[in-house]
Amino acid sequence: MHGLEANLDEARAIAAAVDSHPPAARVALFPPATLISRMVEILAGSTVAVGAQDCRPEPCGALTGDLAAEMLADAGASLVILGHSERRHGRGENDALVAAKVGGALRAGLQPIVCVGESEQDRDEGRAEAVVTAQVAGSLPGALMERAFFVAYEPVWAIGSGRMPQIGEIEQMHRAIRSCLVGRFGGRGGEVPILYGGSVKPGNAREILAAAEVAGALVGGASLNAKDFIAIFRAT
Repeated sequence: MHGLEANLDEARAIAAAVDSHPPAARVALFPPATLISRMVEILAGSTVAVGAQDCRPEPCGALTGDLAAEMLADAGASLVILGHSERRHGRGENDALVAAKVGGALRAGLQPIVCVGESEQDRDEGRAEAVVTAQVAGSLPGALMERAFFVAYEPVWAIGSGRMPQIGEIEQMHRAIRSCLVGRFGGRGGEVPILYGGSVKPGNAREILAAAEVAGALVGGASLNAKDFIAIFRAT
C-alpha cells in the first residue's frame, strides 16, 4: 500500500534505466490498482511490464471493494501477484483461494506469480520445507500446465525485516519447490522460474541471484526507490 501519482517519477526512472541498458532480467512493476492505468500510460513503449498485486477469482459480482482479474487486465496489467504472504497471513487466504485466484488470472489473460513461504515458527519447528511444498501443491491448479507462470519463495519472517535465510537455505528450498513442480507438471515443471523474495537489497542481490534455482527476485521495499531497484536488476 504505497504510491501516489507523484511516485510515478520512480517508474519513469526505472524504465529509462531498463531501456537505455537492457538488463538480463525481465522487469515488471506492481503498483497499487489506483496507479495501474497511469503507469501503463507513462511506460508506453518501454519493455517494463506492469502488474497488479492481487485479484478476486470471480469475473464480477456483489463484492464491493474487490477487483476482478478482468478489471486489472482492462487497466493494462499483464501480470498479477497471488498468495503473497501478507495476504495469506494477514488476510487468512488459504491454498484453495489462491488456486481459485490463479484460475481467475488465467481466465483474464494475466500471468500469475504465485507466492509461497513459511513463518518463523514453521522454520523453528523444522516444518519449513513441508509447509512450502504443501502450499505449492495446493495453490497451483492443473490449468497452469500449458500456461506461463512464476513461483516466488518468500519466507514470511524475512519480509521487511532486513533478515534473510542463508544462501544454502534458499537453494535448498528452491530445490524442494522445483521437485514439487516437476512432480506436478512433469518436464514443464522444470522450466517454471522460481523467484526469491524477502529483504532483497542492492547489497545482497548479486549473491541471491547467483544461487542455484533462483531465476529472479520479487522485490518489496527496495523497489520503492528507483536507485535501489535499478541496482538490483543490474545485478542479474
